[in-house]
Amino acid sequence: MQEYCKQNKIAWEYDAYDFWVKTLGQPEDCAKQYMDNPKAMLKRYADYFECFEGVKVANVCGSCGKKAIPLALLGADVTVFDISEENKRYALETADAAGARIGFVTCDVLEIDLSKYEGCFDVAFMEGGILHYFHDIDQFMKIMSAILKQGGKMICSDFHPFTKIMDALDLETPEMSYFSKEIFEGEMAHARFYEDGIRARIPKCSYRKYTISEIINSMIDNGFILKRFDEHPSWENEKLPGEFTAIAIKN
Repeated sequence: MQEYCKQNKIAWEYDAYDFWVKTLGQPEDCAKQYMDNPKAMLKRYADYFECFEGVKVANVCGSCGKKAIPLALLGADVTVFDISEENKRYALETADAAGARIGFVTCDVLEIDLSKYEGCFDVAFMEGGILHYFHDIDQFMKIMSAILKQGGKMICSDFHPFTKIMDALDLETPEMSYFSKEIFEGEMAHARFYEDGIRARIPKCSYRKYTISEIINSMIDNGFILKRFDEHPSWENEKLPGEFTAIAIKN
């Protein structure tokens, strides 16, 4: 595992299980929400799936299972790939309480075991802002292509690159030149929810933010055909772009 991935793993295992309990509730309580209306829990992403039953989904950096469990309840065969054992614990306990079966592989996504997972999935699905955790987007897209079947779909939803120059999502992240290729240390996603004393002790993550052209060209260069690119407004200010979703097919 590369050093920056080890650094990110330490950050994402810091108090993560307790954080999910505090924000989402005990696993059995969280499970009830998923069971009540799993499709609604997928939010806009439900529209990017033609169907769910029997579809093999790789939920990349799937965190605590917030999207994997609803997908499984709808009939998908879901495997989460995520770097955090704390996330795995919460996800599996919640899935069990919901009566959903998910796989969960704790690993660096760039080191997914291709002897086991190459050409395995119908869909590679990621959301919630993950690309900035990887310093080499081409390496990331190469792995996504490798785990998909021929004709498989990548649903890549992430923070809009506009957030490089303006903190449009109010995530308290540093602003920089849109074209910056800088690798920098920053707070992990949950840090801003802690009181200052604890926040200062939370390990930092190592980030690299990308432009729209870097993201799209990396998809193309790694064997994907881009079928759709949707931009979504910021949840803080609907006049500003906050997220995007790219739909690409493995050629």
